[in-house]
Amino acid sequence: MADNARAKRLADLIREVVAQKLQRGIKDPRLGSHVTITDTRVTGDLREATVFYTVYGDDEERAAAAAGLESAKGVLRSEVGRAAGVKFTPTLTFVADALPDTARTIEDLLDKARQSDAKVREASAGARYAGEPDPYRKPGAEEDGDGAADAGDSDETDDSTA
Repeated sequence: MADNARAKRLADLIREVVAQKLQRGIKDPRLGSHVTITDTRVTGDLREATVFYTVYGDDEERAAAAAGLESAKGVLRSEVGRAAGVKFTPTLTFVADALPDTARTIEDLLDKARQSDAKVREASAGARYAGEPDPYRKPGAEEDGDGAADAGDSDETDDSTA
């Protein structure tokens, strides 16, 4: 078992090597400049690496990029093995990163929340609080007959608990 620091260093190296090779070494037109490597994770035994990527474009370009990455997997793995110098070169698995879709969903939800807040602000623009402006009793203020009776009741409950 390798330590986490070694797996992290290998993951960083794989990310850099794959990104550079995609940018400069692969001549596949499906893997143009619209593919971005976002993250890489390596298992604890350093046998498998998962490479996360995003594609700028529509669904057709995403599917073409996925097919291009699958076809270039062997070349990319060879390049990683050459750069890493490890006993066993990890197998590469390419996964489309869901981060842009998640960010878009969060932005949509935040927009809905802003619109809802604006509606509540409009509805409460001329509203006033129910009751008096200062609902608290002041010391020395006149009390009703009910207030004096309530004070007597509270003394009885204090005696019963003591």
